Amino acid sequence: MRVDPIDDILALVEKASRYLGSEINAVKKDLSRVKLRFALAFPDLYEIGTSHFGLQILYHILNHHPDIAAERVFAPGVDMENHLRSAGTPIFSLESRLPLNRFDIIGFSLLYELNYTNILTILELAEIPFWASQRDLSHPLIIAGGPCACNPEPIADFFDAIVVGDGENAIMELSRTWLQWHANTPREKEDLLKQWSRIEGVYIPSYFEPHLDPQGLQILVPRYAENTRVKRTVVTDLDQVPFPEKPIIPYGKPVHDRLRLEVSRGCSRGCRFCQAGMIYRPVRERSPEKLLSLARTSVAATGYEDISLLSLSTGDYGCIAPLMQRLMARFADEHVAVSMPSLRAGTLTPELMKLIKAVRKTGFTIAPEAGSQRLRDVINKNIREKEIFDTVEDAFRLGWQLIKLYFMIGLPTESQDDLAALVDLVQALRKIKGPRGRRGQINVSVAAFIPKPHTPFQWTPQIPLEESKKIIRWIQNELKISGIHLKWQNPEVSRIEGIWARGDRRLARLLVAAYRQGCKFDGWSDQFQYRLWEAAFAETGVDPDLYTVRARQVTEPLPWDHIDTQVRKAFLLEEWQKALSGNHTPDCRQGDCNRCGVCDFDNVEPRTHTVMENEPARVARRSGGSGFRDNSYKKLKLAYSKRGQAKYFGHLELVNIFVRALKRAQIPVKFSEGFHPKPRLSFDDPLPVGMESQEEILYLTVADHVPVVTVIQGLNAHLPEGLTVIDGEVVRAGADRRSARVSSYLITLRDRDFNRNDLNTFRKHSEFYVTRATGKGKLKKINLRDMVLEIELLDTRQLRMRLRSGPEKLVRPAEVLREIFGLSGEEIKRAKIVKQKG
Repeated sequence: MRVDPIDDILALVEKASRYLGSEINAVKKDLSRVKLRFALAFPDLYEIGTSHFGLQILYHILNHHPDIAAERVFAPGVDMENHLRSAGTPIFSLESRLPLNRFDIIGFSLLYELNYTNILTILELAEIPFWASQRDLSHPLIIAGGPCACNPEPIADFFDAIVVGDGENAIMELSRTWLQWHANTPREKEDLLKQWSRIEGVYIPSYFEPHLDPQGLQILVPRYAENTRVKRTVVTDLDQVPFPEKPIIPYGKPVHDRLRLEVSRGCSRGCRFCQAGMIYRPVRERSPEKLLSLARTSVAATGYEDISLLSLSTGDYGCIAPLMQRLMARFADEHVAVSMPSLRAGTLTPELMKLIKAVRKTGFTIAPEAGSQRLRDVINKNIREKEIFDTVEDAFRLGWQLIKLYFMIGLPTESQDDLAALVDLVQALRKIKGPRGRRGQINVSVAAFIPKPHTPFQWTPQIPLEESKKIIRWIQNELKISGIHLKWQNPEVSRIEGIWARGDRRLARLLVAAYRQGCKFDGWSDQFQYRLWEAAFAETGVDPDLYTVRARQVTEPLPWDHIDTQVRKAFLLEEWQKALSGNHTPDCRQGDCNRCGVCDFDNVEPRTHTVMENEPARVARRSGGSGFRDNSYKKLKLAYSKRGQAKYFGHLELVNIFVRALKRAQIPVKFSEGFHPKPRLSFDDPLPVGMESQEEILYLTVADHVPVVTVIQGLNAHLPEGLTVIDGEVVRAGADRRSARVSSYLITLRDRDFNRNDLNTFRKHSEFYVTRATGKGKLKKINLRDMVLEIELLDTRQLRMRLRSGPEKLVRPAEVLREIFGLSGEEIKRAKIVKQKG
């Protein structure tokens, strides 16, 4: 049996659906008919990368061009990486399975410093040299963009080009320039880089040479007079740039499994610790009319049950209340919840809470950041303690049972009094009671403050490692209180992040050394190994304290001085001085311009919306849980097949796939009651991951007027590859399912023959007991002779078996293969097991 090497690997890895590329709304182009093959690489797991909407935006923009095919690749899980290496198979894109080194451009997302080692993993698995200086035109061009690009120096030597700022326009400028360059011969890489350097926001690292000054500080010397600084590129009007109306619906459990709508970009609150609040200025809001249009189209194209309104502070959106009212009016009957993940105390008003509660109580986080008002004034976190208390009281009064609080330790000027105030604040909030005198749960997250480039605190030292550990231990001890759950970021993780946040080009060799030591997925607590980083420090001679606990002089050169975010360095210095004196800087949306330098008030200026075109409609009442107002329903029994790559869908994954397909097909189904209504949908005996089936059964309840054939056709138009509904019938609502059944399976081995002697041995015995562990830690014996009705060898590598199963006893083919034929777990996973119809 001839098998694709990638399919051979997928059979062995966990969560194989990560690597399929057949998701709803994924774009698959004929690569032979396009001119530019562009791989969008995210250096973290699929579940994280598919939750980053910036990647979906670029994917949408690039694939809209007829001559460009954009495909995706994510950092493989550790098991997948090991199998790729052992098989000698290069890492591949999801959509076409093309080896990554055969793309023309690979663009990495730089979202988090602790993903940097995963960049090297992807490059090495693609057989691409790490260093840009070692790559010629036989290799893809390697570019990057994202928030970490505001200090690209620690990883600059790995990239041909880096985009600083908003990517929507820059990505197409880069691509169009490449298409023009590629159409000419002969082609020189240097010619393309020179053309790219003229695009606003594009940084060519090789055009700057690092040198050390007499104090041992890095300075960059431009190679060309016309390339001395890189100005951040800014999208001035979000309504005028493309936004994906049909985003890809990831498989598995993505971190953000919902429709995400970016309501605004930028923030003018002016928190002095917040890099995003500085580098994404000015505030630019999408119009509410545009957001409503996107919501209507995207919910229909995805079937999502939740809409998340994204921004740095969603509660600050100019007409958030009427927008929420309109969204509720449009989607409440469809059981679509609306959440606002980024909230400030004081902006989540009782009015907004009631609107959200109309569909479902979605959780939220409040970030006081500091415990004392004095320290909140230092960091310009312009919320008062009363606003925090009022918000929590309103939440508990309206029925919320969980509030999450986020704090930082090690902020500039922090004292023990500030830390005591943090504890006092949490303890006081814990005393707030909701309905019937019940107290809610308080979840507290604590992390060490990390000074970031292009903020007023870029000159400040980071708290030493041992001191941060000591403070966290003290907070742990003080908050050992019922109803308070404390989490904290490992201070060693914070230290590594701090090194990369404010590092220079000397860190590139540290990254390679750490990677060679085995560092990967450093942002994951189960993968982070500080001792490996310590070994890399020792190997390279890099002093971590040079980048973390050392205070910078305001006059010294900074590694990122050549990156112009359009926020004046003088403004940052003014804000640093105001922090030391505890002075407040107001939000420029509600007062005078603060002269940060971003706005030219010609093309670049704040864009806000405070009025919607029409009066907001009232929130629609529920109609019994389906959006269908007639209360007449019928129960259907559907038969479907699960073939090919669909065998890698787990049961919960399969449920989501069918639920969202029903929604996209606009099939009115009956929902359960309560705060989290779910469609009335159930499956018979879910298959193990990796097994195919010619026929499986599911039950659902639909509106009485909907013909069975409409349900079948509608689902088949919206199910992914490998899932097909083949039949359906109406059944009585209380009809019993079969309590016992016989299932037939066709099994084909890939690597070895069946041993007929093993089968003869089994047949000779009237009893053939196997022992399995129960869920309660006990052992249970099962006689396989009672469960295996028939085994027939069809040839040396293929057999058919019939198994009996019931509510108390269930035997899977894998257990039979292991116990009778002695097959290993890997041999069983490689086997093709198909459950037969009937």
